[in-house]
Amino acid sequence: MGMIKTALEIALEKTETVKSERSSINQFEAKQRGKKLANAFLSGEIDLTAEIKKTAADQQESLKQGIFDVLITKIALPMDKNDEKRIEAAGKGFQTIINNNQFTALYKQLSQLFSQFLQEAASYQQAILKEYAPQLRQKEEEISRRIGREVRIDPMQDPEFVAFYNQHMNALKNNYQGIVEQAKEQIRNMFEK
Repeated sequence: MGMIKTALEIALEKTETVKSERSSINQFEAKQRGKKLANAFLSGEIDLTAEIKKTAADQQESLKQGIFDVLITKIALPMDKNDEKRIEAAGKGFQTIINNNQFTALYKQLSQLFSQFLQEAASYQQAILKEYAPQLRQKEEEISRRIGREVRIDPMQDPEFVAFYNQHMNALKNNYQGIVEQAKEQIRNMFEK
C-alpha cells in the first residue's frame, strides 16, 4: 500500500518550494539591480563600492554578476578618445568587483593596447586617404567638367572610398580583436574565482 501523507507534510513540502522560489527571485532581482548600478556607475552617478556594501551578503554574488555582465560589454576596441573614457570607467568597476593584482596588470596592458590601436587607426586612416586621393581627384575633375564648376567630394560620401576604407580598417580591427577577446576571457576567469 502507498504511503498516505498528512496535510501538514504536504503543506511543508509546498513551503519548501516557495522558499527556494523566493530565493531565486531575490537573486534575480539582485542581478538586475547590479546591472542598473553598473550603468549608473559608468555615468558617474554612484559609488559602486558603497552600493555593494549596502547589499545583503547572500545577494552580493548575484549583484556582482549583474555588474560584471554590463561592464564586460564595455570592453571593446575604441573608435575614438571618448571610448577610452568608457573603457577606463569599466576598468575601475572591474577593480571593485575583481580585487586582485593580476587584473590590474591585465587591465594596464589592455589600456596600452587600446591606445596603440587608436594611434595605428589614425595612421591607417591617413594612409588610406593618401592612397585613395588620386582616384578621388579624378572623380572630382570628371564631375567638375560635366557640370562646369569646381566640385569637392567628401571621401566618406563616395561609396567606393567607403568600401576601400572599411576593408582596410576591418583588417586592422581583426588584428586586435583576438587579443581583446582573450583579455575578456581572462577577466571572466578572474571574476569567477
